[in-house]
Amino acid sequence: SGKSGRTMPNILDDIIASVVENKIPPNRAPKINVKSEIKEEPKDDKKSIQDDCSKRYSDIQYSWICDKHVLWLRDHKNTNNWKLFKECWKQGRPVLVSGMHKKMNFSLWKAESISLDFGNQQADILNCKDSIISNTNVKEFWDGFEDVSKRQKVKNGETALLKLKDWPSGEDFKAMMPARYEDLLKSLPLPEYCSPEGKLNLASHLPGFFVRPDLGPRLCSAYGVAATKDHDIGTTNLHIEVSDVVNILVYVGIAKGNGVLSKSGVLKKLEEEDLDDLLRKRLKDSSELPGALWHIYAGKDADKIREFLQKIAKEQGLEVLPEHDPIRDQSWYVNKKLRQRLFEEYGVKTCTVIQFLGDAIILPAGALHQV
Repeated sequence: SGKSGRTMPNILDDIIASVVENKIPPNRAPKINVKSEIKEEPKDDKKSIQDDCSKRYSDIQYSWICDKHVLWLRDHKNTNNWKLFKECWKQGRPVLVSGMHKKMNFSLWKAESISLDFGNQQADILNCKDSIISNTNVKEFWDGFEDVSKRQKVKNGETALLKLKDWPSGEDFKAMMPARYEDLLKSLPLPEYCSPEGKLNLASHLPGFFVRPDLGPRLCSAYGVAATKDHDIGTTNLHIEVSDVVNILVYVGIAKGNGVLSKSGVLKKLEEEDLDDLLRKRLKDSSELPGALWHIYAGKDADKIREFLQKIAKEQGLEVLPEHDPIRDQSWYVNKKLRQRLFEEYGVKTCTVIQFLGDAIILPAGALHQV
């Protein structure tokens, strides 16, 4: 990376040197076998995976959603969850774990609590409607979080759709919010994988000479799109994950004010999405609180999606430069009409997931998503 000045050959040299210095016998040294790796690429044999799992993991409460592409672990307390997760993770599939909020101190994550503790801080705030970033007082953002009348107005009189940009993140999060940091850590799903010190978390085994990447946590906070008239935008544009990521919905605010859809209106909007039957059932459960709408794509479809977005840009008369990458630049929110075209013209199906309060969505590196 740029920070460390280390390149991939340097790292490989270090690994090779380590093998030599420790005099590890050749037959015990790790082998890189390109041929076997290619042979063992995950196969999209959904039926055999399900049949195998139902026999081996009968003690785990789980379901398959999104045309059997996403594993839903329904009991966050089951200590054997990681075994089934491992099988799914080898296939490069997203995983949903519900009920994480039951382990958390809910009062710490309320908008009014965060505003009270940190309202005097300055942060970058993005207006998702026009992509303009302003550095302003955090209290202004939180004051409008659940009260539309207190939200900023843009030049044309429209209400801004604001998002706090990665505030706070990484070491800043830990230093600024120690109580919330500890509350989050004790509530992580699948701690064997997701905890910073998890035995199966590769990051916990990095040698001392590695510059540790910023793996968070970071707080992602945004106003709901349901409070706006424009439902062709999101709060996070389509992008690719460069590392495995876990996203926990710790709080859902219910906005009040003119123009805001009622709860039944929000549910009606969500029901218009291409949803799995199990997700539709959750929507009708009065004990569940929906908070975010995700559209997820497999990493193998990245090139098709990139080509499709460049095609749409040309259709709209936008300049498409050779070095322009619509995914890397995070310049697109793929609306319902475009998602339908993506499927019809390129065979790429969108995996639509509603994230409810307490849901943890775990995505593998290389996956694409928008929210």
